[in-house]
Amino acid sequence: MNNIRYGNLNATDEEVYEAAKKCRLHDSVSNWPEGYHTVVGERGLKLSGGEKQRVALARALLKDSPILVCDEATSALDGVTESDIIETMKAASVDRTTIIIAHRLSTIMHADNIAVIRDGKISEFGNHNTLIGNPNSYYGELWKNQMEESPIGVVGKRVDSN
Repeated sequence: MNNIRYGNLNATDEEVYEAAKKCRLHDSVSNWPEGYHTVVGERGLKLSGGEKQRVALARALLKDSPILVCDEATSALDGVTESDIIETMKAASVDRTTIIIAHRLSTIMHADNIAVIRDGKISEFGNHNTLIGNPNSYYGELWKNQMEESPIGVVGKRVDSN
């Protein structure tokens, strides 16, 4: 409870529950031994990577800031958890400006605008389809390489190896 409430120390229990529900955390927390009062350890030691990300997003929802910045929010997650976190970020992004910094392009493929930064400068700008549609696109080349390297294609959907 207090970990999530850290985003807004004046939040009611109901507001904490609602933020957790929006971040797909409530069902998991409800099954813990002490529910919302379970001790998760220093820096969330007892939480999985996905649970840590969901707690951070729930805090951001409680803060209700007009700007949300997610820096490598899915970098240490498996494909299925990544997919869940992406859906959570979409929900958290409603009615606010969201800046997502990511090397895993599947994390940002649904963004309205993508700025590709290369050598400290914006080298390309557009949405996912525009960028991969450009035959000379560095983003397109990165996308192709990431999809070839991963047994997971578009996040959360297994791709045949044939």
